[in-house]
Amino acid sequence: MDKQTPLVDMRDIHISFGGIHAVDHVSVDLYPGEVVGLLGHNGAGKSTLIKILSGAYQADGGEIYINGEKAEIHNPRDARKYNIETIYQTLALADNLDAASNLFLGRELVTPIGTVDDDAMEAETRKIMAKLNPNFQKFAEPVSALSGGQRQSVAIARAVYFDAKILIMDEPTAALGPHETQMVSELIQQLKTQGIGIFLISHDIHDVMELCDRASVMKNGELVGTVDVNDVTDDDLLGMIILGKRPEGVTVQG
Repeated sequence: MDKQTPLVDMRDIHISFGGIHAVDHVSVDLYPGEVVGLLGHNGAGKSTLIKILSGAYQADGGEIYINGEKAEIHNPRDARKYNIETIYQTLALADNLDAASNLFLGRELVTPIGTVDDDAMEAETRKIMAKLNPNFQKFAEPVSALSGGQRQSVAIARAVYFDAKILIMDEPTAALGPHETQMVSELIQQLKTQGIGIFLISHDIHDVMELCDRASVMKNGELVGTVDVNDVTDDDLLGMIILGKRPEGVTVQG
């Protein structure tokens, strides 16, 4: 696949709830090894747009292309078929289970006699963690005992192990301290080197400036525009979010 083919190309997506245009003819795209931040106030439409990609919602209209081919995504299972995985803010981890049990939750490895193969699952978990977060050592503890950044790495490891090519991250650094935020930042850099594309939903401009290559800003269900993060200042992004104003002298897509 050449760099010119987007991993994801969402074109003219629209959806209404009770006559309100939650997403109003929005187009965004995402390339391999790229992080695109989706910014906007609560109710701007960013989460709704992404829930259409993850199969949680059905768009009223528009098209989604994955690797240049039209995709039919009617539910989360369809999204998984296209190697789309979502890491929600809540992380959806089973607190009482350890990292390996969480990694394989619902997709457990079994021995030839049909029992759960804990050793194989731990070995696989160690292998993927060695790549993603080499400092991770707490394999035997329940994930409730882990820090926010470590929990995030378990959730990311699960997505990557099951071959995510397109990752949706919802407020990945919310409620994390500086050290943990740095850990998540390193995880994201690691994923980029593997050619994974990431949509990062955030309302934190600093997060987006630090972690993203491009930012797509939404307001009242509409796309204000998409900009290269290197071309804009925090204030430019703020103006797009609050006023719906495009920065001057900057190339804006959409």
